[in-house]
Amino acid sequence: MRTLISTAFVSLDGVVEGPGGEPGYRNSGWTFKDVEFLPEAYEIKGREQQEAGAMMMGRLSYEAFSPVWPGMAEFADYKVMPKYVVSTTLGDDDLVSDWGETTILRSLDDVAALKETEGGPIIVHGSASLVRDLADADLVDRYHLLVFPLLLGAGKRLFSATDKDAQKLRLVEHEAYANGIQKNVFDVVR
Repeated sequence: MRTLISTAFVSLDGVVEGPGGEPGYRNSGWTFKDVEFLPEAYEIKGREQQEAGAMMMGRLSYEAFSPVWPGMAEFADYKVMPKYVVSTTLGDDDLVSDWGETTILRSLDDVAALKETEGGPIIVHGSASLVRDLADADLVDRYHLLVFPLLLGAGKRLFSATDKDAQKLRLVEHEAYANGIQKNVFDVVR
C-alpha cells in the first residue's frame, strides 16, 4: 500500500491559500513577503521530490502549477514523476504536454485504488479542497507542514470543518528555525 502525504505551507491559524503569490487572495505571497528566507527551513521540500514516487493534485493546483513547474529547475524531479489530477471536469485535452505522464482520477475511490498499487509515496501539493476531502475519507497517511509565524485570518484552510471523530496524529519529525517557521511531520494514527 502506498503512503499518501499532504505537504503544505500553512499559517499558524491554518490558512494555506496563496502562499506563492497566486492572484486573487488578499495576502498572496505570504511565505516570501512576510517571512525571512532561510534555506534550511525548506530542506524537506527537496527531500519530498527525492522520496516521492508520484505527485497528486486537484484541478485548481494543476492549472496553477502545470504552466510553471515543468520549466523550473527546482522541480525537475517532479517533471519525470507520474502525476495524478483528481477532477471531475478536467479532460485529457486540458493536460500540458511537457510535464510527463499525467492521469486524471475522477473520484476518491480512484485515489483509494491507486493507494493499493505498488510504488513509492504519493505527495499532494497545495490542493486545499482535495486534501480536505482526502482527510475526511481517511486517505491521508502523513502531513508535512511548514507552519509560518503569521495569522492571516480569512482564507482557504488546510483542514475541513466536518464534524467527525477525533483523529490522532503522531509527531515523527519537527524543527524550529530562526525565522519562526516550524517543520512538523505527522503520521496519521489508525
